[in-house]
Amino acid sequence: MTHAYEVPTAHQRGQLRPSEAPSPASDHGTHNDLHSDEGRLRGEHTGRARNPVVKVRDIAWLEFAKPDLKAAEHFAHAFGFITSASAPGEVHLRGTRAGAPCVILRQGPRSKFLGPTFHAADASDLVRLAEANGTRVTRMPESIGGLGVELVDPSGLPVRVVADTHQLEQLPEQDSLTYNFGNELARVNATQRPPRQPAQVQRLGHVVLQSTKYVEALDWYLENLGLIVSDFLYFEGQRHRGPTMSFIRCDRGSEPADHHTLAMTLGPSNRYVHSAYQVADIDAIATGGQFLLDEGYHRSWGIGRHIQGSQIFDYWRDPDGFLVEHFSDGDMFDCSLEPGWAPMTASGLAQWGPPASKDFLGIAPGKESLAEVRSMIRSLREDNEWDLERLRGLLKVASS
Repeated sequence: MTHAYEVPTAHQRGQLRPSEAPSPASDHGTHNDLHSDEGRLRGEHTGRARNPVVKVRDIAWLEFAKPDLKAAEHFAHAFGFITSASAPGEVHLRGTRAGAPCVILRQGPRSKFLGPTFHAADASDLVRLAEANGTRVTRMPESIGGLGVELVDPSGLPVRVVADTHQLEQLPEQDSLTYNFGNELARVNATQRPPRQPAQVQRLGHVVLQSTKYVEALDWYLENLGLIVSDFLYFEGQRHRGPTMSFIRCDRGSEPADHHTLAMTLGPSNRYVHSAYQVADIDAIATGGQFLLDEGYHRSWGIGRHIQGSQIFDYWRDPDGFLVEHFSDGDMFDCSLEPGWAPMTASGLAQWGPPASKDFLGIAPGKESLAEVRSMIRSLREDNEWDLERLRGLLKVASS
């Protein structure tokens, strides 16, 4: 299904007087009163597919190839993961919540993101998904159990959907502290002394991906996995060309789901951007961050609170340069809320906290930023959604 973006140029933000501005396509369920500028304009992307093949329940785990599994596992423990299984060439990392591992590390010649895995609501969904994509349902390795379907998104990224996998048991969790809020005294004759230790990861929250075929990839996830958009962002002055980033959640009906399980953004290369893992609270984030600093690891950006999703965040680089996030207190939406729309700016990434760092934005001097510059030039010659106007929009984001 192809979505139209035939919105007149005059609909761009700020170009119409209030009396001339068109009303959103639907006022029901929009959350511009929550944290976005406004809702959808007529003709813009609806943020959901009319008849998706299936509706996945959640993200299950992420897979990475790593050349040095020992170094990767050492960082993982400092970050707050627990090793749940280990075999030659493979390490499973879990949080405290029951279910699947959060991350699977595989031995490889270089560090590489291998793709996300999602939980199907039911094993029968796998059959429908396989038939719709011309593939088949297969048994997962015994270490994981259950059944799975292997797919490939329009960016070329392997995507797996699974059902009936082995379930890890719940583990004791790091307790949240007892707080005094103004005149509400819950702690009397007692002090706060949170230990400086790894922030205990509870679960995998989301993954962020960049694609040169952003709209095509977005529609693929909405149509095949039944995901729905919570928020759209667009390059300032380019709203008439459609969104360039989306925060996407699982559709569980009236049951709330994370504001985003998957986020996607338009860019000059197809790549992993970051993944996020929930911890107990801001003290767990802060003391866990101090532990990571003491261990010699690099903080990319934080601590702060996001706008889209509202999470308290802290971003770190693993030994191979991959970006990972501790978060807590994220938004939970049910299916009734329609997407919000807002311009994409660096200053709009957080409600409070330090300015977004050059490292986080990918413009710090180094091999990663140099590779992205090469991608910008190469992608302009290829058949995708990346062009000079989009490049100017992205550069404007980095300086905003």
